[in-house]
Amino acid sequence: MTDNEILLSLSNMLEPIRNDISEIKEDVSGLKNRLKKVELTQEVEILPRLRTIEACYTSTYDRYKTNVDGYDKLREDMDV
Repeated sequence: MTDNEILLSLSNMLEPIRNDISEIKEDVSGLKNRLKKVELTQEVEILPRLRTIEACYTSTYDRYKTNVDGYDKLREDMDV
């Protein structure tokens, strides 16, 4: 075999690998786009809603914490 024939043979053997790598690059590119969309959804929609829910629970907890003594007195009054 001549050098050119060997190189041609090697090139032919590498062609499927090149095609696979190209497909993998496309898949990774698509995955990156999906991840970017997920990140944006979290930042724009999910996190603000979670902060709102957290604020509601925190404020409710604070109200109950500061008025717990009054509930015991109210319960005693209701029992009488």
